Amino acid sequence: QVQLVESGGGLVQAGGSLRLSCAASGRTFSSLKMGWFRQAPGKEREFVTAISRRGLTTSYADSVKGRFAISRDNAKSTVYLQMNSLKPEDTAVYYCAADTSGGYEPKSRRDEYDYWGQGTQVTVSS
Repeated sequence: QVQLVESGGGLVQAGGSLRLSCAASGRTFSSLKMGWFRQAPGKEREFVTAISRRGLTTSYADSVKGRFAISRDNAKSTVYLQMNSLKPEDTAVYYCAADTSGGYEPKSRRDEYDYWGQGTQVTVSS
């Protein structure tokens, strides 16, 4: 079992920044590929970004490229999402997720992740 706890959400004005954190426990963190997803009201949960076990490979949704950055600290069992130049359309509940499967490349499909956090609300005002 892997437990994931997100933090760092909140209300920010358009153009502002937030950093989300996700603390993991229950399994060796460096064995997990990690991802961030988000879900806006009335919409499906969508991929935001993902990172490989050692943090050497990342992938991003087109909508956040150049504005968001994922990183991880394996010593702290934590993955981060730095969000800059936030837009109202970034408003959503943000979830971190853990992928326990083999392979190197971080994944972008929801069904490829085994564990999910409870989510943290990000609201961007215009």
